[in-house]
Amino acid sequence: MNAVKIDIPADSQPQYTNIVRISHSPAELVFDFAQLVPYTQTANVVSRLIMSPVGAKLFLRALADNLSKYEANFGEITLPSSGALANDLFRTIQPPENPPETP
Repeated sequence: MNAVKIDIPADSQPQYTNIVRISHSPAELVFDFAQLVPYTQTANVVSRLIMSPVGAKLFLRALADNLSKYEANFGEITLPSSGALANDLFRTIQPPENPPETP
């Protein structure tokens, strides 16, 4: 199989996301990538991707392979250890009790 050339438009802007909501139907998986800013309650979706189940499974394999290579180069990625990953990643962010004063 020949390598696929990927053309990235010159005006393409990268988007940072720190939350993804995944939903599915029998025919597809939907990934809503969003940004959640500290001290807010609403995550703003910056991109929605829709994949077939086969495409999503191939993406999972490619992601696992790339994370393995990343860890081989930069060390193990450690996850929060509370036992409830969703709570660690998606709990409501609380403001500090004594926020620093602004001049």
